[in-house]
Amino acid sequence: MVTTLLVIVIIMAIAFDYINGFHDAANSIATVVSTKVLSPFQAVLWAAIFNFAAYFYFDDHKVANTVAKTVVENFITIHVILAGLIAAIAWNLLTWYYGIPSSSSHTLIGGFAGAGVTYAMLNGASPADALNLGYVFKIISFIVLAPVIGMIISIVITLIIVNLSRWSKPATAEKWFKGLQLLSSAALSFTHGGNDAQKVMGIIFVALVANNVVSSSDPMPEWIPLVCYGAISLGTMSGGWRIVKTMGSKITKVTPLEGVAAETAGAITLGITEHFAIPVSTTHTITGSIIGVGVTKRMSAVRWGVTINLVWAWVLTIPVSALLASIIYLIFDLFL
Repeated sequence: MVTTLLVIVIIMAIAFDYINGFHDAANSIATVVSTKVLSPFQAVLWAAIFNFAAYFYFDDHKVANTVAKTVVENFITIHVILAGLIAAIAWNLLTWYYGIPSSSSHTLIGGFAGAGVTYAMLNGASPADALNLGYVFKIISFIVLAPVIGMIISIVITLIIVNLSRWSKPATAEKWFKGLQLLSSAALSFTHGGNDAQKVMGIIFVALVANNVVSSSDPMPEWIPLVCYGAISLGTMSGGWRIVKTMGSKITKVTPLEGVAAETAGAITLGITEHFAIPVSTTHTITGSIIGVGVTKRMSAVRWGVTINLVWAWVLTIPVSALLASIIYLIFDLFL
């Protein structure tokens, strides 16, 4: 049945998707802005268009299904979902405020899992009973694998491009790569929309299941992907200028050639992981890709101090979000 609490949860999930958009806008526009191919406004408009365009292509909802199955269905209640969403929104806003490119994906999954585990323990079950460990292991492993894959692909693409560009004049090559950056940025925005919008789709769907509006075996109602892709696109339009600065200049200086390599590598990585239903972090992926283009110049071209700080944020995101969600759920249990 549709209840007021369910409506609140759906609104909060859509709000999280919107926040995800402006939190992660930097992932697909930082390099295209830092190389001055597009102005900031043009870049966010470009990214938002391709975020939403993914709605017409990614119709299998594989990533949404993985997120929905992170917590075992028996331990999913509307309060579990609400606690997870509140924790995820809080961590996303905190990291956005301080310009830390953390993972919106992992904070959502961490919050959902933390609240589910707390509910299970309060009802005499073990934490392992509440989680589908195969899905959890897949998600956690790609905290490391996604940036590494992005970095490796980025290094290969950069080396290929550098060798090919030797056959043309520098001014001509610069002009070509500025144009190609529009395509690579569009590809990254497209795969970002396809990956990240699905995570909230999975949360909304399990909220409907928890309230017996639909069955877990039913197909996803069509309004869910439409609303989620729209929300993340509007969020992207709002920008995320604090994180743009970190992604576009603090890790390594990026030229149009390197921007094409990094964005193309990020798009390829996200396309592969979406195909295998793995909800990875767009932030981790593009950061690894940017590091890859820096490494091809020389190891010292990468500001490793900044990178190490980013890694700490990545490592902490899931446990901190899980802890926040656990505390919030305990408060719910006491007063609701």
